[in-house]
Formats: sequence, structure tokens, C-alpha cells
Amino acid sequence: REMFKILLEISKLLNTGLDAESLTYCIRLCERGVSPEGIAKVIIDMRNDVKAYKRQVAESKGAAAKES
Repeated sequence: REMFKILLEISKLLNTGLDAESLTYCIRLCERGVSPEGIAKVIIDMRNDVKAYKRQVAESKGAAAKES
């Protein structure tokens, strides 16, 4: 439990954006042999996808507002 607190603090200091639950999942995946680099890539890809989706939604709302 103490090790988890340390990892969570390091995560916060590095501005990873991972909350305690997300960090727990990452740790469990690593313990099961998943590559940390692979986990990081998936997280980065998912964040980029969310940003792109939000951008598309904002653009479509802007276009719809202009049409009104």
C-alpha cells in the first residue's frame, strides 16, 4: 500500500493525469506482463482520440450554429 502511495505521488509530480484507479489498472497490467511502453502508447492514443473527437464535436456545433 505504501508503494502505491509513492507511485501515485510520482505520477502526480510527473503530471501523468492518471487518477488512483487508472494507476491501479496500469500497475496490474504491468504485473501481468504487459509492456509499460505499450500501456503508455495506448493511453496516449486514447487521449489523442478523445481530443480529436472533442474538436470534431466543437466544429460541428460551430457549423450548426452558423446555419441557424
